[in-house]
Amino acid sequence: MDKICQICGLVKELCVCETIAKESQKIMVYIERKKFNKNYTIIEGIDSKEIDLKDLTRRLKSALACGGTLKEGKIELQGEHKQKAKKILIDHGFAPGTIEVR
Repeated sequence: MDKICQICGLVKELCVCETIAKESQKIMVYIERKKFNKNYTIIEGIDSKEIDLKDLTRRLKSALACGGTLKEGKIELQGEHKQKAKKILIDHGFAPGTIEVR
């Protein structure tokens, strides 16, 4: 028997909760200087309860060929990847109007 989503009541394969959540996020992408004057691209504002941040972090690191981590609900990527990260987020279903690049 297939699992049923607790939020929308549909079968997990047909669940639209994550799609709806992606369209309602307010995401900030910016550069932050950390230890030893290294630049990190920070992505914040994604709700961890509705979207799998571990999987998204893994996909971003793989696509950008960089290191990174997930800390306190923020995705930290090594290097300057603001525009590339925005494009990847849009490709993964986030609405372009909800992603702000500073």
